[in-house]
Amino acid sequence: MKEVLKQVRDYLMSGVSYMIPAVVVGGIFIAAALATGSPGESGMEVTSPFMENILLLGVAGFTMMVPILGGYIAYGIAGKPALVPGMIAGYVANMPIGDSEVKAGFLGAIILGLFAGFIVKWIKTWKVPNILRPVMPIFIIPIVSVGIVGLTYLYLLAKPMGMMMTSMTEGLLGMTDGSLVLLAIILGFMIAFDMGGPVNKVACLFAFGLMAEGVYTIMGIIAIAICTPPLGMGLATLLNKKKYSAQEKEAGKAALAMGTIGITEGAIPFAAADPLRVIPSIMIGSATGAVIGALAVVNNYAPHGGPIVLPVIDNRLWYVIAILAGTTVTALLVNALKKEKSNDLSNEEVA
Repeated sequence: MKEVLKQVRDYLMSGVSYMIPAVVVGGIFIAAALATGSPGESGMEVTSPFMENILLLGVAGFTMMVPILGGYIAYGIAGKPALVPGMIAGYVANMPIGDSEVKAGFLGAIILGLFAGFIVKWIKTWKVPNILRPVMPIFIIPIVSVGIVGLTYLYLLAKPMGMMMTSMTEGLLGMTDGSLVLLAIILGFMIAFDMGGPVNKVACLFAFGLMAEGVYTIMGIIAIAICTPPLGMGLATLLNKKKYSAQEKEAGKAALAMGTIGITEGAIPFAAADPLRVIPSIMIGSATGAVIGALAVVNNYAPHGGPIVLPVIDNRLWYVIAILAGTTVTALLVNALKKEKSNDLSNEEVA
């Protein structure tokens, strides 16, 4: 079992190492663009035509991020024939399910990337006539593997996932009259759990809906929880550099920039590479900040998060304190759990 887990981790690291440049490009460009914007009805709005183009390039980087992750996880398992099937699986995982806006996100890309890789690895064992061997990697393997993985997701996994997200939303609505602290803990966990994925989006949409009814405290809680995962992971790479590879240190710098403007996805490279240590750490960190925000009754009047929305926050001092607390808890906890990188991994480069 230990050997199997090590192999799975190697597959995940294959995807992460190729994904990080897309995260860095997307995060830096989006951060630069949104930093010049102002809070609006739909979040931070960019008005400069030049910065709109910068934002477009950043969004393109983020759009490519999830398919690259799925593709190179599959590539790590079965080589070049698995690359396109894995990318298509990752792309589908990041598409809305049916008529809703729910996506499987990066967690879906990991699952489908692994699925695609093992399907391709299985197909490569087929004994086929010599005349078919040249077209196996460019015709038969892509078509068969994409068909199996894609249709399995669309017909078997997508609808149950959508139903699960709907149930979660209804459950949250039922808690609005209960304990605000308990709700803050749950929302903090949800925001950090999949970092911009479907669970995260359910929490955000829940807060957006309450804003329309004049309730702004929930959005304040969300705004704090949104930024602590990337800020916490960025701080963690600065506090203990021996526990992170060269690539992760660079991703940490991008994560700090993304956290500043409320992009939770900045923590994804770390979570994908080491989910068992990183995801619980960022969930606890986000919940810590969220609880402080709830107790201080921090109101946020913009549907966005992070330090960038400070001008439209009530109780700004407590908002900053909550972010600092959640960030610090995340960094200290994840560094306590992680082991030091060996020299060969710390100098790891993408070929």
